[in-house]
Amino acid sequence: MTQYEVKLRLFLFGALVGLVFLVLVFQTWYLQAVRGEEYRMLADQNRFREVILEAPRGVMYDRNGSLLVRNRPTYNLVVIPAYLPEERTARMRVLARLAEWLDMPLTTRRGPGDAMAVRLSGPFPSGRSGAPWDRPAGDGIGGMGILPPKGILDMVEEASLLAPYQPIVLKEDLDATLAARITEESVNLPGVQIEIRPLRDYLTGSLTAHVIGYTGAILPALIAEYEAKGYAANDLVGLAGLELQYEEVLRSFKGRETIEVDVSGRKLRTVGEPVLPRPGNNLKLTLDTELQRVVVRALERGIRNTERRAGVAIAMDPRNGQILAMASLPGFDNNLFIGGISTRDYMALVQDKRRPLINHAIAGLYPPGSTYKIIPALGALEEGVVTPNTIIIDEGVLWVPNQFFPDNPELAQPFYCWNRQGHGPVNFIRAIAVSCDVYFYYISGGYAPSGFQGLGVDRLIYYAELFGMGQPTGIDLPGEAAGLVPTPKWKRINYAETWVTGDTYNMGIGQGFVLTTPLQILNAYAAIANGGLLYKPYLVQEILDADGRVIEQRQPQVVRNLLDYVSPENLALVQQGLRAVTQLGGTAEDLDVPGIPVAGKTGTAEFCDNYPKCLDKDGRVKTSHAWFVAYAPADNPEIAVIVFVYGGGEGSLVAAPIVAEILRAYFGQPNEQDQVEATPTPLPPGPPPAGAAFTGHFLGGNRWGGSDIAVTGFVLDRRGMPVPGVTVNLIADLDGLDWEDPVTAQATSGANGQFDFTRLDKTVSRAWRLELADYAITEPLRFEIEEGYHYWVELRGTW
Repeated sequence: MTQYEVKLRLFLFGALVGLVFLVLVFQTWYLQAVRGEEYRMLADQNRFREVILEAPRGVMYDRNGSLLVRNRPTYNLVVIPAYLPEERTARMRVLARLAEWLDMPLTTRRGPGDAMAVRLSGPFPSGRSGAPWDRPAGDGIGGMGILPPKGILDMVEEASLLAPYQPIVLKEDLDATLAARITEESVNLPGVQIEIRPLRDYLTGSLTAHVIGYTGAILPALIAEYEAKGYAANDLVGLAGLELQYEEVLRSFKGRETIEVDVSGRKLRTVGEPVLPRPGNNLKLTLDTELQRVVVRALERGIRNTERRAGVAIAMDPRNGQILAMASLPGFDNNLFIGGISTRDYMALVQDKRRPLINHAIAGLYPPGSTYKIIPALGALEEGVVTPNTIIIDEGVLWVPNQFFPDNPELAQPFYCWNRQGHGPVNFIRAIAVSCDVYFYYISGGYAPSGFQGLGVDRLIYYAELFGMGQPTGIDLPGEAAGLVPTPKWKRINYAETWVTGDTYNMGIGQGFVLTTPLQILNAYAAIANGGLLYKPYLVQEILDADGRVIEQRQPQVVRNLLDYVSPENLALVQQGLRAVTQLGGTAEDLDVPGIPVAGKTGTAEFCDNYPKCLDKDGRVKTSHAWFVAYAPADNPEIAVIVFVYGGGEGSLVAAPIVAEILRAYFGQPNEQDQVEATPTPLPPGPPPAGAAFTGHFLGGNRWGGSDIAVTGFVLDRRGMPVPGVTVNLIADLDGLDWEDPVTAQATSGANGQFDFTRLDKTVSRAWRLELADYAITEPLRFEIEEGYHYWVELRGTW
């Protein structure tokens, strides 16, 4: 090789080295200068993650400070796809373990040959869900049906394409034991985390469900509206009741923090200053929980023997418009909506013809019957149609001549009194006391043959609206109905007919086209009771911050003062008539509230919702609603109560006894019916029957001064009677849930059903459980112990 060739090769080699060096320099410059920011962001995405900090929603208390709604911590299993193992086998191993623990399919993808096998004729039983109309239609392969739920792998792969660093929730409201197990094994489960989130807990359940309402996912049609207010699409919001009405007050504001994570997605440290979450404000209601229990129990007993078994009961303080109790039956348990209601439960509620999801106290529209008569009564006095001493003869029927053939008695239209024999001579006070229909026909529509001039439809409408009929009361609940005060124009538009005298007669006794809510009638009577002030009813009296400080005190709001339109003397005459209703000779003379003067009004309103079965053999309507409204004490009212029983019949026979029971309880008088039902039926002596089962209840714990740890429990039957001779095993949960753990101690229930374990050893285990040696426990009773505590439990039989 010549010297020239050597130099040439050295030159080429040097040029190659220089070129490579230039390429490396250029690449380094390109990666750092041109794409440095991009790669820095990608690296930060791997290292840093923004975490949402949840805050609890505001809670609710009753007027006495008893907690009605609280938040309980729930454990959600979330997966961050980007932090799952990259190697497919390892990833599948993690997801398969989750599928086993959660009892969920790993995948629901199907091949072409599986198409026909998976088609469903009805809704797919997917457990918790939204409303049926929000579900996807079709089976994904062109046929009819519903898509089955996605498998874990399907959910992860879909999220990996859209937002790999965003956590996806695989399972909500995990059992605490399973959540603890997953947390313990998190080192072997990269990308899997347990997220703690507050969830609603309605302590009074169906007792107050219509008032409190419930929360749920934002409806798809409203997502944009809520997002504009700062909500996330997956937030829970109020959907009914006070939860909806006071959403802006109860809602919490989330915090945020940026954390640094390791390769498995586990937190290493917090970066920068977090934005702290802010809990929602709390509500103190006007409701009295104990009175609410009385009202619901009395209403349940009162509707027990009716065909529809539906009704409403409301108690109000007439001095300020505060709602003390409100019940609408049938009801529902709002705890069913926590985390999403199941399809089966939801369909059972919406298919019930009695519409249990609707609060009929404010949204049910019914003919008010004779409870409406205070309106023409006060109007007739004020307009001079009658005086207190005006006498009208009631013969049981009023014949109205045909306007085109007034001299032909065969064409005259009869309008009957509820008492077909008639009440004879009736003055103002007696007309209210005996609820004389003929008297109110006269004062409402007049009687042409005798020249008697009644109020007429226009003045009748005026006084109805003065009492708040035909318009919402303004109570702080969503979904209130306005009711209907019919007018001649309304009838012409809806029926293409002219208003006639008979329409005015029917309107005067609360029949015909008139429709009201129970709350509207109660509010009108509260105005009579308090001397003329028509209040806006309300349920929230205070808004509190998270520390319990009052930030807003709600004040009573007067809609109008009736004394600006009527004289106090005329109002007092109506009060006298209502007092006479519950005295000798009145329609509610048998009202039993010893020692308490009560004023009120019965109502029996005809209706027909099942034609022609609602007619008797003579073609008259035989079905009717039962009403009774009252206030007490009559001379200084502090409570007003209304009861409406759907299809209950006579108001004096069905609704009045329910009101009497509520008033007796309010004034501290014993209820014989409660005492009868509270007397337990004695059980035959001996052990529980074969196959009996028990349910465990943890009642709580308290410090008892020493360092020892003890458990006291009671074995009871379904009615709360003691069950002696039952052997109870105390077991230490040494390694979590393991049914092979040995029995640590035994005790036998005594004559009063009591058993005791003393001196539990915390060093053996902090987690313990109770079992029965010879019987099954449907709900295992587990608890954790702390030094110096005495725990109380109950094992109640199901037979």
